[in-house]
Amino acid sequence: MRRSRANVSVVFAAAALLAGCALKSPPPPDEVRQEALGGMAVRDPWKAAATSSAAVQDNWLATFEDSQLDALAAEGVARNLDLRVAATRVEQAAGYVNLAKAALRPTVGIAGTGGIKLSDLSSALTGIIALVSWELDLWGRLRYGEQAAQATYAATQADFEFARQSLAATIARSWFTATETWLQQQIAEEMVRAAQELATLAADRRRVGVGNEQDVALARANLGTQQDNLRQARFAHEQSVRALELLLGRYPAAELKARLDLAKLPSAAPAGLPLEMLERRPDLVAAERRVAAAFNRVGEARMARLPQINLTGNIGYISSDILELKEDYENPSAGVGGKLRAPIYTGGALDTQVEIRTAEQKEAVAQYARTALRAIGDVENALAAAQALAERETLLQQVVADNRLALTLTQSAYRVGKLDLRSVQQQQLSVHAARIVLLRVQSEQLTQRVNLHLALGGSFEMGRTAPPR
Repeated sequence: MRRSRANVSVVFAAAALLAGCALKSPPPPDEVRQEALGGMAVRDPWKAAATSSAAVQDNWLATFEDSQLDALAAEGVARNLDLRVAATRVEQAAGYVNLAKAALRPTVGIAGTGGIKLSDLSSALTGIIALVSWELDLWGRLRYGEQAAQATYAATQADFEFARQSLAATIARSWFTATETWLQQQIAEEMVRAAQELATLAADRRRVGVGNEQDVALARANLGTQQDNLRQARFAHEQSVRALELLLGRYPAAELKARLDLAKLPSAAPAGLPLEMLERRPDLVAAERRVAAAFNRVGEARMARLPQINLTGNIGYISSDILELKEDYENPSAGVGGKLRAPIYTGGALDTQVEIRTAEQKEAVAQYARTALRAIGDVENALAAAQALAERETLLQQVVADNRLALTLTQSAYRVGKLDLRSVQQQQLSVHAARIVLLRVQSEQLTQRVNLHLALGGSFEMGRTAPPR
């Protein structure tokens, strides 16, 4: 018995040594970028606008100095249902890692047989046996699978982090939109009041004999148009608030109160360099980890063409009332053994599996290239949009001022009879349109700043650890 146990220890120790063959490492991120992007200049500054090359800062949400927006983002991260779905994917990926690790370890089980004697007949054998089985990972097939699961897990974690950042950015944009639509509603109400004043003035002019029925009809028609515009503005605001409430995991009752003025646009944010963005953005980290996972799956498929060896061991106690056991049989008994399985002909299945995994690796590299190029485009577009919007805001401020002055002069001329009602209405519409365009540009500036932060990969909060590689 002691000899058997010693043999078992020797066999398993030798197996542990044999199972330690080194694996090939996946290509590092620099090589993945080189293969995916070729000679693209990612170490040069951004092209669309002059920016600070200082490191990208986290906690960008706080730069808008809006405590209610901070609270809404925290609520959305805690309650958003899409993010909850993404979190379950992380849990699933962690489970697959545990499964891959389990394949590297021995399995232990118990088998037994027996019964209750009800007559002279009884079961032939009674006993219990403990069984141990361990597949020797001689070539690294199981370890390649475990590393692939680890890389997939890291990619899923990075996807979850990017989903968090995207959610915070979407909440911020929706919050700004809710404020914009509320301000549009205020402008529409002002236009209704102005139209009512014109209608009253037109009726008064007709009563004293300096106006006519046509002016009254035009004033009423203008009033109806402005009232319809106000109703549309209210509906647009309600819809924007409902969309925000859904992001927060709330019932979409349009009960959330929007901010009464647009947040102040923060000062220009440092943008770093394109290479730094590629190393930092969670979705790019996820794409690079999927390249590593695909590399390990290729190794796993290649090692599947080599022989597999399983070591087995058992120890147990067996007795029988019917059968006579061998004279030299002793209880308890133990034994060790092994199984060899070597593929000789599989119809090309194993080679095809290698080809499929190789194609998947090429796809992962191509997906990384596509994601990286889109990320670079996101930053360049946000920078270009910010510069164009800043120039437009300066121009539109002057347009609004000029239109308001023209409206004042037109109203004075109408009161003394120099101009008709059509001129006043047309100028009012011009003021209204100019204010709406200016408001839209100011809101879009905030949106593009959020887009820039998201594209650069900086976190919306402090203390968030970088996605694992």
